[in-house]
Amino acid sequence: METRELRYFVAVAEELHFGRAAQRLGIAQPPLSRAIAGLERRLGTTLLERGGRGVALTGTGEVLLREARAALDAVEAAERRTRRAALAATGRPAVVLAAKAGASDELLAKLLDAYAAEPGAVDVDVVLCGPGEQATVLRTGRADVALLHRPFDDTAGFDTEDLHSEGQIAVLPAGHPLTTRPHLRLAEVTALPDLPLPRWPRPDGTFPDGPGPQVRDHTQLAQLITLGRACAVVPESSSTGLRDGLTAVPITDAPRVTTVIAWPPHSRSAVVAALVRAATAL
Repeated sequence: METRELRYFVAVAEELHFGRAAQRLGIAQPPLSRAIAGLERRLGTTLLERGGRGVALTGTGEVLLREARAALDAVEAAERRTRRAALAATGRPAVVLAAKAGASDELLAKLLDAYAAEPGAVDVDVVLCGPGEQATVLRTGRADVALLHRPFDDTAGFDTEDLHSEGQIAVLPAGHPLTTRPHLRLAEVTALPDLPLPRWPRPDGTFPDGPGPQVRDHTQLAQLITLGRACAVVPESSSTGLRDGLTAVPITDAPRVTTVIAWPPHSRSAVVAALVRAATAL
């Protein structure tokens, strides 16, 4: 299969509409339809069910979508990392670190300071991501290494080292009756009818169903909590620097959050190795 065919198929599978997929790809619809039909003939299976109401993925189509995304990510990563290696060969080496904006701020600062003190340290470009974006940024080669958080982030396919483990807290508007409690249970927080948990976007940009407000960043979430429109369950390190109008209460039975440093298993970069060593030594 050619990468062009995979890109065509992914566009149709994500749009579930040949017309929208063709517009997204910047091509006419007939050659797109012919390319998908040819791919199905060669694979000997139907990938898409065509009907009057649109397009639906078959079981084999779902398999190819999963594999095609991974393959295209790998191609994109190979191109980006090769370009960075070429820059390094000209005397401009740098390493790109992806981290979630607003998370692990203290750990990130300590890591950057520790690595900068290492002999031969190079510039570290930090990419601050939205919730759940770091793994994708790492897989597509936009970063060489990332700070991820289990169990929230997908660490499959990466080499990792655990850095820090912590409990979780409920962030509530100041003055809420539960803020007088020394601790809470997770079920008490998730069942609050007046303070629903927020809904974060999925990787495709859509939001899960639910009563909570749609949020895209922590600044927006903090304002909604202050206004009494939501609550949040976050790692306990997030309690540092909470804005006025917010109160944190420990949750005794919430899953612990482990911050890990992750990198591609095939990486042979001495710079990445040095950054990982600095992180694990903290």
